Amino acid sequence: MVRVLMIGDVVGEPGIKALNAGLPELVRRTGASLVIANGENASGGFGITKAESDRLFSLGIHVITSGNHIWEKKGAAELLDATPHLLRPANYPAGAPGRGGAMLEIDGISFAVLNLQGREGLYMIDCPFRSADAFIAAVRTERPDALILVDFHAESNEEKEALGLYLDGRVAAVAGTHTHVQTADERILPKGTGYLTDLGMTGPDNSVIGVKSAICIKRSLTQIPIKMEPAEGQATIHGALFTIDCATGKCIAIERIRD
Repeated sequence: MVRVLMIGDVVGEPGIKALNAGLPELVRRTGASLVIANGENASGGFGITKAESDRLFSLGIHVITSGNHIWEKKGAAELLDATPHLLRPANYPAGAPGRGGAMLEIDGISFAVLNLQGREGLYMIDCPFRSADAFIAAVRTERPDALILVDFHAESNEEKEALGLYLDGRVAAVAGTHTHVQTADERILPKGTGYLTDLGMTGPDNSVIGVKSAICIKRSLTQIPIKMEPAEGQATIHGALFTIDCATGKCIAIERIRD
């Protein structure tokens, strides 16, 4: 058996500080061999720079996934090209900087991490379902025994559940990100894939999805697109722990994390 810890969207300095304080003990306590975190909001709430990616990797995170905010900071293209384990969604059109997937080996176990982005309520990029098919086919050719983990960064719960069931039995786990609100629907799908609609947010507790509450309330009251600013203060790590049978590639247990 192997355990994989997937961490929800890391928001700003509070999110990084929460990981700095709590991740080593969380990994020790859960026995996680692989740690994946979505880092697209790590730099001031929008995007990520080399400084934040280096800090996240230094904390023991093996792969950083992302989503629609990955392009926010200057130098994003160069950073993605230079950092193999910092991913952007695989279903951006051909020619986009960076990579949508990563393969790695830890303690003799092969892992493949795939990052996808939904299209409902977001950008009409390439099909995440067909992009997943292509990635899985490539992985199975190179490493037939690899355990495949998917971060699906999407707005729509319907789209997330559809992808989970579409990939059921072909990947070890599908976990959603993007909404910053952890869902309570963790389950093992009929053919053995672990699934959770959204991992939640690793960021400031006293906030609206990581943003200063006063700003979000004013935006709602006035309908004026006031610039959003990341909140500060105490933060919580949200995510999920997937226990996977290496022999079958199937998930046998899921535990939501709130630490």
